[in-house]
Amino acid sequence: MPRLPRRTISYTRTLRAEEDGSKTSPGANKTTIEASKTTPEDSKLDTTPGSSSSVFSAMKNAFFNNGKPVKKPKRPMKQAEFQRQGSLTSDSIFSDAASPLGGNASGPLPEDVEEEGTLPLEQREKHTMSMTLDPKPRSRKRWERKMIIREVRKRGRVTKKETIMATERDALVKSHWFKTSVKKLVPLARQIQGKSIDDAILQMQFSKKKAAKDVKEHLEHAKNIAIARYGMGLEKPDDKESKIQPVNIILKSGDTKTITNPSAIYIADSWVNRGPFHREYDHRARGRINIMRPPHTGISVVLKEERTQIREWKDREARALRQRKSMLWVQLPNRPVSSQNQYYSW
Repeated sequence: MPRLPRRTISYTRTLRAEEDGSKTSPGANKTTIEASKTTPEDSKLDTTPGSSSSVFSAMKNAFFNNGKPVKKPKRPMKQAEFQRQGSLTSDSIFSDAASPLGGNASGPLPEDVEEEGTLPLEQREKHTMSMTLDPKPRSRKRWERKMIIREVRKRGRVTKKETIMATERDALVKSHWFKTSVKKLVPLARQIQGKSIDDAILQMQFSKKKAAKDVKEHLEHAKNIAIARYGMGLEKPDDKESKIQPVNIILKSGDTKTITNPSAIYIADSWVNRGPFHREYDHRARGRINIMRPPHTGISVVLKEERTQIREWKDREARALRQRKSMLWVQLPNRPVSSQNQYYSW
């Protein structure tokens, strides 16, 4: 097989001319070095019509210079754009303890800031903060305009739903995925529905079901969230005047219940959520492996206070009274005499 010649390095026209000149004449390098040394006055391009460094002469020298060095025009350097640097609060996890501002120490420090302390809120960059606090200003303005128009149309009147949301508390807490099926978790969700939170925890404590332990832990977690986050179950201080008389109500199911503490927490609703199916391997004899798909299920509970049950009972009683009154019928109701006539009207 014939040996192929090595691939030569490609040259530009100027580089090849400089190498050819250095090989032929020993003084070519001096000429090149002297030509590269230019004064600031020579580096400036002459833009007069009769000058030799015009556009056409530059093109002529670039293509027909026969290996002679050409003065390369200098391009102006672009200045780096000014970058704004924000600041962090003193309690931020990204703050630097060595920095007097408690933020990023790479930028210059302001002169009027003390060694220990943070920038006040008035001196922070409003544009930088608005990217998080107000990401869509046009949408916010449209929403505010819509709310103002709605208030004007209603003349300050609030709906029944808004009144309930302002006066009553509720908490929706969803659990993580339990390694159990929907069929096994549904009876536990039905068992705790409608009971107080303490009674439901007690039921799960003595239940024989395997998933009852996970449900009990979730109910304790939901109770803590309702108390700490939503302020539910907080009673008033012991005072004789603030004592509330027990109220006997009739539930929707027809059972009778006595409420002594309107601030007590109960489970208003509970349901089961179907989760993903994981993969597990069942190693059998003779090297066989079965792939199992164990189901995962979660439970969600809605916690409310007992005053909600009192309000719902009163609403049901008022609705039933209106229905009974609408069914009443009088053959000749008593009406005031509006006009008298000498003839009979029947």
